[in-house]
Amino acid sequence: MRAPAFWWRRPGLASALLSPIGAVVGAIALARMGKAGGQVDAPVLCIGNPTVGGAGKTPTAIALLEHLKARGATPFALLRGHGGTARMPLQVDPAIHGADAVGDEALLLARHAFTIVAGGARRAGADMAVAAGASHIVMDDGFQNPSLHKDVSILVVDGTVGVGNACITPAGPLRAPLKPQLTRADAVLVVGDGAAGAEVATEAAQSGCTLLRGRLVPDAAAVAALRGLPLVAFAGIGRPEKFFATLEGEGLTLLARHAFADHHPFHPAEIARLAQAAHAQGARLVTTEKDRARLSGQAFAGQTFAEQAFSGILDAIATLPVTLALDDPDALDALIDRAEARWRDRRA
Repeated sequence: MRAPAFWWRRPGLASALLSPIGAVVGAIALARMGKAGGQVDAPVLCIGNPTVGGAGKTPTAIALLEHLKARGATPFALLRGHGGTARMPLQVDPAIHGADAVGDEALLLARHAFTIVAGGARRAGADMAVAAGASHIVMDDGFQNPSLHKDVSILVVDGTVGVGNACITPAGPLRAPLKPQLTRADAVLVVGDGAAGAEVATEAAQSGCTLLRGRLVPDAAAVAALRGLPLVAFAGIGRPEKFFATLEGEGLTLLARHAFADHHPFHPAEIARLAQAAHAQGARLVTTEKDRARLSGQAFAGQTFAEQAFSGILDAIATLPVTLALDDPDALDALIDRAEARWRDRRA
């Protein structure tokens, strides 16, 4: 499902009509969040967000995993495997696991040479990671899930839209009331600029959260390769508009935009139609790194997309990777130290 437009505007009739359902959803979420989670013998750092949809969690998880590795740690990423069919935890191998089994985020992280456990219950996945030698566990999503104890939690917020109309889903994008979420978090990372993000930053500071700021930086080589080319962009992420704005912000020539729901399971016919439309305009298709991972690892009738006749089309699709640049990268050290200290206290 794509996020409805009214989520990002001032509360109106639609949000008012849906707010009673939102109140129930929020109450259930808060009750679940209040439960004690199971503990494992490794520090657990959770990257979550207070809203439904993408805000930059996966780039944040990548930055944290890289920071841990630079400290000499052996971190594992732990994911639910959104959109995947795996009912038991799997240590992800991109050579044999597709997005249909473990989800697109798991494939994206694995292709960054991280060790990933995805699928099944998070506690079971954490146990698997520790047994396999994880020194730290980085959860990509799962802040509202109570099954696993978190030693440190970082909430990621899109600076452009913040928490939208500040209503709870389905009346708005929030997964639960904002203030109780902030009181359970250690830090809030605002990605990008904007008045909406600044408002959340103020609330986070008032709640005692460490405030981090950063931005998503497109890969310079990828931008250079696309400069001067007519482009047809498509994306199935939390906010496709964010990807399109990034392309335009780099001065690239965008002829058309095609937005799909988050984690959209592309069918070969859809990609063929997009490729035909791009060809008719003398343009090249471009998508996100996450969408590209899902396309390459998506199975159709027992074959991956790349093994079918569409491999030529896939090879021609350009990708624009982005990385998280923190204003203060050393701030991660303080959060890692906090997680390790709490883990030691748990073991004592």
